[in-house]
Amino acid sequence: MSEVMLGDIPERGVARRGADHWAVRHGEDVLTWGELADRATRRANSLAARGVGESDRVVLAMPNCNAFYELTFALWKLGATPTVVSHRLPHAELQAILELAEPRAVIAANPDLRDATGALPDDFGRDHEDASPRETRLSPHWKIMTSGGSTGRPKLIVDALPSMIDGKYATAGLPVDGVMLNPGPLYHNFPFCMTHMALLHGTSVVGMEKFDATDFLDLVERHRVQWVSLVPTTMNRIARLPAELREGRDMSSLERVWHTAAPMPPWLKEVWIDWLGPEKIWEMYGGTEGVSVTQLDGAEWLEHRGSVGRPLNGEILIRGENGETLGPGEIGEVYMRRIGADPAKPTYEYVGAQSRRLGNGFESLGDFGWVDEDGYLYIADRRTDMIISGGRNIYPAEVEAALLEHPEVAEAIVIGLPDPDLGASVHAIVRREAGSDVTADLLLTFAGERLIAYKLPRSVEFTQDPLRDEAGKARRSRLREERIAAMEEEKRNG
Repeated sequence: MSEVMLGDIPERGVARRGADHWAVRHGEDVLTWGELADRATRRANSLAARGVGESDRVVLAMPNCNAFYELTFALWKLGATPTVVSHRLPHAELQAILELAEPRAVIAANPDLRDATGALPDDFGRDHEDASPRETRLSPHWKIMTSGGSTGRPKLIVDALPSMIDGKYATAGLPVDGVMLNPGPLYHNFPFCMTHMALLHGTSVVGMEKFDATDFLDLVERHRVQWVSLVPTTMNRIARLPAELREGRDMSSLERVWHTAAPMPPWLKEVWIDWLGPEKIWEMYGGTEGVSVTQLDGAEWLEHRGSVGRPLNGEILIRGENGETLGPGEIGEVYMRRIGADPAKPTYEYVGAQSRRLGNGFESLGDFGWVDEDGYLYIADRRTDMIISGGRNIYPAEVEAALLEHPEVAEAIVIGLPDPDLGASVHAIVRREAGSDVTADLLLTFAGERLIAYKLPRSVEFTQDPLRDEAGKARRSRLREERIAAMEEEKRNG
């Protein structure tokens, strides 16, 4: 039997690498495999004393830190399910998630959230007096991730798989007994899954508490990192470092650089391919729902510029507005399914939302796109983000990519605002690079060299606030609602 209970991974690491070999580190805080196993056990015993057991949900609202892993493994030892949220959530959003999750316990790093919810502190149980081993129990759901999606309304994505995995399971080219770097927030699915799968195979995890482009180079060079996943936002920050700084660092240990989570501007992808080589740059498209994924490396991408790849053991269906099947080159809603999937046994269930699921096993995440003649998928944008202006479909990701190509633009989000003539007008929200005073007129002239006229923003707003979270995701719905509310307030005060 090669199955491994997730709660036993720390002890498995001790057996593979030795108790004194480091397993996880964040800054100067280093956790050995032996310490990880000990602390996970102590925390499990402490949580058990508070009544946490099999099938219970426990909400973790924590930043990237070693304690996060101590707690996930502790929960899996008990047969409980980690329900992971951002530690930066305002109380109202966290409360909405708690009402859906109905957790047995909440553990939060933020004192304000603890005061508001009665959550346990993030060091709870770490030094519990009982360090006696316990038999690991099986949880029916190994993880529950949370999402506001495009609507902003919270939902839980409950994974159908239990807390057991084939010990030989390999994915995404993760190294064995190696080193991986995680710059992404652990409350997002890909960083959560990949770091724990790395630990399954004895690979040590270097975590970043907060992303910094220069720190990224330092960590890869210092720890001889082999595997990393990024998002376009962080890749853009690295690409904009001085060329002599990037080229002067030893990145030769990197075997795979993955990017996910948001559309990748083609010009930025080319920068990375030119820097590290096409065989090292990999892209994945999919969702927390785990229905199916596409992937491709840089060499394939150069032959299918702009694609997110072909399905990995899956199929793609592009549907029109009336449910008709569309052919190559035609934009419609993207549906996918795994080959051999049983429609009666979905890979997940939502709590607080409805799936876009067909009876034949095909499901949609709400994205629009098309396939080419070779079966490669291209994403246009999310259904809810598409702007219909004067009867024309405008995909914000395309406009954002054009604006982001300007060297003085740090971030750009494009939304549609109500327009009495066009139905919706294209509005750009831009955060400039530090020290820049680039104007709206200059940006529109620049974008006009890359976009047809009707896709150009009708208005540009500058802000100093971050527009995307640490995982490169944007809440366009919230940005849109805030600006529509301001427009209505201005009319009333008129």
